[in-house]
Amino acid sequence: MRLTLLVVGKTDDKYLNEGIERYRKRLKHYIDFNMDVIPDIKKGKNLRSEQQKIQEGELILAKLGANKEFHLFDERGEAYTSIQFSGFLQKKMASGLKELILVIGGPYGFSDEVYKQAASSVSLSPMTFSHQLARLLCVEQLYRAFTILKGESYHHE
Repeated sequence: MRLTLLVVGKTDDKYLNEGIERYRKRLKHYIDFNMDVIPDIKKGKNLRSEQQKIQEGELILAKLGANKEFHLFDERGEAYTSIQFSGFLQKKMASGLKELILVIGGPYGFSDEVYKQAASSVSLSPMTFSHQLARLLCVEQLYRAFTILKGESYHHE
């Protein structure tokens, strides 16, 4: 199975990019991992938030295809412990799915159409994080999940 983290917009801060890259490299030892960046909407600052979500949503949905399943990272999603999240990933890998796409939206979240087509929503926390910081948290949790599945000592109970 291929695991793709689909994100909207670039990450501006050097320290976040360094952290993301650190965990991205580590993930390559466990799974075919890809981080796909949808460019920022041109003239997005001139759009209302709903218009921006719709345009970003169209770009997100264009990434879908046969034998791919996508789940959203959203503060209103289902909350998992790290161990439960590793179980979620294990079930997806065992299902025969070709590609699992996890999506982090832009600053305003997702359009209604993206919510409708997503298989589920997963919460990193009930708190709201910037979409750039959420990327770092997400790749770290993905790495943690794979170390849990492999019985490695990174995660402590």
